[in-house]
Amino acid sequence: MYRGLAVYYDRIYARKPYASQTAHVVRLARRFGRSSGHRWLDVACGTGRHLEHLRRRYEVVGVDLSPAMLREARRRVPGVRLVRGDMRSFDLPEQFDVVSCLFSAIGYLRSEGEILRAFRSFARHLVPGGVMVVEPWIEPTRYKPGHVGLDVYEDETTRIVRASFSERRGAFALLHFDYLIGEAGRGFRHVAETEELRLVPYARLRRLAARAGFEVHWVPPRPGVRRERGWLVGVAPGGR
Repeated sequence: MYRGLAVYYDRIYARKPYASQTAHVVRLARRFGRSSGHRWLDVACGTGRHLEHLRRRYEVVGVDLSPAMLREARRRVPGVRLVRGDMRSFDLPEQFDVVSCLFSAIGYLRSEGEILRAFRSFARHLVPGGVMVVEPWIEPTRYKPGHVGLDVYEDETTRIVRASFSERRGAFALLHFDYLIGEAGRGFRHVAETEELRLVPYARLRRLAARAGFEVHWVPPRPGVRRERGWLVGVAPGGR
């Protein structure tokens, strides 16, 4: 997904409500933040779909580990500063009023130690009273091994069918995907991949955020919003 399929990413997730989700995350940042600036850092920014909306209100910077995803982001949000970096160790010479990590990207870290390192990286990049907003991966008790999914995308030139199957191996969710991609003039091709995401209880995520120095808040999912899992919010010490 983050290499050979990056060019198809936005089409695969065409139904994701980026605009409304971004508006909700902005409301959370304003509700909990105690700083007065307008600088926003989006970590694991992917193709820049959240940045596309955030840039209308904030001075934004994006960080992502994948060169392929950053290439797509540069096409989507020209003029926005985009930096290749690992959420566990990136080091920018500046601080922000908000650091976000969305679309469950935190789940790709392999251990609680790595999650703690990421939270500490986020904290280093916040001004006093700045706010961290993290969209977590699925709560372990709600994960459903054996689930089969099927998604279809189509436009004038492209057809994409994605079949998925979920498993669990210890503390990890394994998501097996098979993509059938058809493009006008090129025919069809098949791509298979497996993604692994760590399952961490939300109570444990809150404790890790507190260890990183945050004042921690948990915001439950909005009623009726499909696939929303809730929000981990951390406020840096200080501020007004």
